[in-house]
Amino acid sequence: MKINDITALDLWPQSKKTTTQKGILKLEDLGYNLFYIGKNADLYTCPGDDPKVLLVRSDRCSVFDIPLNLQIEGKGVSQTAISNDGAAFAKEAGIKTAILLENVDKTLSIAPRCQIMELCKPLEAEIDGDVVQFEFIFRNYLTGSLFEASQNGNDPYGLNLPNDLEQWHKFDTPIFTPTTKGIKDEPLNSNSVRELFPDIISSLEKLFKDFTQYAQDNGIVIVDTKLEVFVNAKGEWILGDEILTPESSRFIDKENFDKGDYISMDKQILRNFAKENSWKEKAKDLQSGQKLDVEVPDTIKNVIIDGYETIYNRLHKG
Repeated sequence: MKINDITALDLWPQSKKTTTQKGILKLEDLGYNLFYIGKNADLYTCPGDDPKVLLVRSDRCSVFDIPLNLQIEGKGVSQTAISNDGAAFAKEAGIKTAILLENVDKTLSIAPRCQIMELCKPLEAEIDGDVVQFEFIFRNYLTGSLFEASQNGNDPYGLNLPNDLEQWHKFDTPIFTPTTKGIKDEPLNSNSVRELFPDIISSLEKLFKDFTQYAQDNGIVIVDTKLEVFVNAKGEWILGDEILTPESSRFIDKENFDKGDYISMDKQILRNFAKENSWKEKAKDLQSGQKLDVEVPDTIKNVIIDGYETIYNRLHKG
């Protein structure tokens, strides 16, 4: 399947620019053709006529949607392994994902970075007269932007939370805080989105609860997670590739959490470093296609990789 075929299926957004560059030679020789270069991963068309693509994760990094010249060796392999585990957990719960069981030739050195995925497009619906895409976010704790909103007397999701809750308050049952997906994620009324997709939200809520308990039993606290729902060529709803991973969720070592150390075992470490070094301000001068030049100490890179490896080792079912 070529990029023209993908476009004809209406499963590729016109807003995402494709590339004519050649990809990894061994993949190209096998009939996988590079067509999209993302911030952290690349997409290839696959041989044959089935609507599927090959995702190849790199070691490239980004924060706050800022493309960086930074690579962290081993990140792509760790991310792929955790993503496969997240998809397997969802599958056990009866939830279909875009990640297919097939893969590239395992003798290829690039194989641990690869996932063959069903081609799909984001779930869309009309909200207040606008057609929007969604990020379905579930939270176990009051922290981050939601805590800030509650402190300011705001109720962006229509949850009617008590205004005297302290930061890191644990909810008796996870709360649902959906947003739009776009350049700027806008909060949506929780009940309104539930009414649109009752079965989807119910299934995802149970998945999040079950995963929270599984992780807790293995020494990891799940603060929150973002799940993105897509629609495949058959019209079925499915989850994407970042399911219950450090790219979509916040993981904290339980021992650290119990001591009041709330630093996530994921790219939050890099985000904090970015804030300290004003990367957002520096990125304002970037031209289209440019990357921000940054220097990150090996000590921080090592902490990030150690976090990914700890997550994988504790949650992998073997």
